[in-house]
Amino acid sequence: MPLNDAHCHFFSRRFFETLARDAGGRFDVDPAVSVPEALGWEAPGTTQQLANRWMAEIDRHQVQRAALIASVPGDEESIVEALAIHPAAFVGFFMVNPLAESAVDRTRQALADGLRGVCLFPAMQRYSLLDARVAAIVDLAAHTRSAAVFVHCGVLSVGARKKLELPSRFEARFGHPLDVQALAANWPHVPFIVPHFGAGFLHEALMAADMCPNIHLDTSSSNRWMKYFPALTLEAVFRHALQVIGPERLLFGTDSSFFPRGWQRPVFDTQVEALDRLNLNARDVDLVHLNARDVDLILGGNFDRLFPLISPQA
Repeated sequence: MPLNDAHCHFFSRRFFETLARDAGGRFDVDPAVSVPEALGWEAPGTTQQLANRWMAEIDRHQVQRAALIASVPGDEESIVEALAIHPAAFVGFFMVNPLAESAVDRTRQALADGLRGVCLFPAMQRYSLLDARVAAIVDLAAHTRSAAVFVHCGVLSVGARKKLELPSRFEARFGHPLDVQALAANWPHVPFIVPHFGAGFLHEALMAADMCPNIHLDTSSSNRWMKYFPALTLEAVFRHALQVIGPERLLFGTDSSFFPRGWQRPVFDTQVEALDRLNLNARDVDLVHLNARDVDLILGGNFDRLFPLISPQA
């Protein structure tokens, strides 16, 4: 069974330096050491060391490939370096703020350097997905081979910021899946990925995906947004998603990020258990009949289809 992870964060030195800057001088001495220490995490070391650490980690868990996300705007160079070290194991994603003056140029360069996932966090930077500056970014992805647009919708929480007591002035209203639908309709050949089943906007995410066959959902994280729906279970979330869009547009992910925690095996175990229960409890009225191929698609095959290995000569 191929196992690929569509959602891992690459917390490089740049990530911790950004947190330190927002902390207003609390971590002026080597932020890439002092900030992780305050969080109870391991320091990332150099980009090469962090890339090798991730390679060893996914190899230990028999994960064949993983998407690595540069988790602050402007950190795409770290992912480019990680890909140069382990090109077959990693697919590079990067965050871009379309409102930044350099956004188009940085996105164009990142895609030219081999990164393939353009990550938009509209609630974080507080912009509308219908802004013309977003369209300019998406259009670059549309003209890049095997590129996708990742859009975080719904509830957004950055654990490191909470632990450091940093403000998170996010506006969830900007991260609505129906705005993703508007983009996906205009660029029907660009794959769009909405993580965490929509992070609280499950029904809206499924509506958007039902209208646009180029919208995919990733299953990553603990999916704590289910607390807003007391009767909802992960098994029911999978059932609903499979009923509406089938197994071909679900991408397994963990939302793994820092060390020493590393790759989140409990997330994998919980999701596989939910799929197993779904298969055992399936009834004709459920219209869900999972087989081994369907599970393989969710856990790895869909990722390989969206992000096939590209040889350097291609």
